[in-house]
Amino acid sequence: RALSPRPAVAVRCQEGQLAVTVRRDLFGTGRPVRAAELSLGTASCPPLSPNPAQAFVTFVAALHECGSTLQVTPDSLIYRTTLFYKPTPSSNPLIVRATPAEVLIECHYPRKSNVSSGAVHPTWAPFRSTVAAQERLRFSLRLMDDDWSRERLSNGFQLGDSLCFQADVTSEGHVPLRLFVDQCVATATPDRSSSPRYAFIDLGGCLLDGRAEDTSSAFVSPRPRPESLRFLVDAFKFAGDAGNLLYVSCHLRVSPAAQAPNPWNKACSFSKASGLWAPLEGTAAICSCCDTGSCPSP
Repeated sequence: RALSPRPAVAVRCQEGQLAVTVRRDLFGTGRPVRAAELSLGTASCPPLSPNPAQAFVTFVAALHECGSTLQVTPDSLIYRTTLFYKPTPSSNPLIVRATPAEVLIECHYPRKSNVSSGAVHPTWAPFRSTVAAQERLRFSLRLMDDDWSRERLSNGFQLGDSLCFQADVTSEGHVPLRLFVDQCVATATPDRSSSPRYAFIDLGGCLLDGRAEDTSSAFVSPRPRPESLRFLVDAFKFAGDAGNLLYVSCHLRVSPAAQAPNPWNKACSFSKASGLWAPLEGTAAICSCCDTGSCPSP
């Protein structure tokens, strides 16, 4: 019998999902299998509504669905699942006309991702001083080398690396200022309101990512100067997202340097050793709202 020019099982590994196409004549015997006899993964996901006139059955599932498993190697993320063929028992229990089959399916994705400091566009915001003089403040957010000596030239990261962020504000002739980071949001697109969306700093200065297991994310103490703030965040990417870009948007704010930090002007990191929130400056009480989620707005 001549071989079919198309494979019996074809797989397309897409950004957030996989598509599996199964030829109805799965074994090339001229006897088509029933769509109901096919399932995907240990969760037994069914195929899309089949068209009896078509010669193929199609499955579409997110990478983490249908009981798939994930393996992390130094270079790749490997999602594995299995296509199951479970034939309907014969009407005669004494004979068997078909045997079950399993087809292992793998999708390999490169593990490298990058964060671009160019994706952050600081907003010019006025600040009114005690003498009612109004100026423009220049905010910046940069990715730095591991020793904080200069801006990082490469935007590529691997999972397991640390991202070194430095936020700054500059002005001329202004009262001394202290800089805070109210919120930082990571998205898979430039739209900071898009989904998926992960706020790793929120609640007016709580570095929430530091509470996650096996992370060392924290604000860096001491500050290099009041108008500068550094923080470390362990590299991450969105589950099921095969894209290689991560966009970070942060809201930066200043207060007079002479003003003591308070619940709405704070930089709080979570200490796994003590199980408590610790402020970069000020008393521990200003971070208590990081647990309750009821931090006051400025």
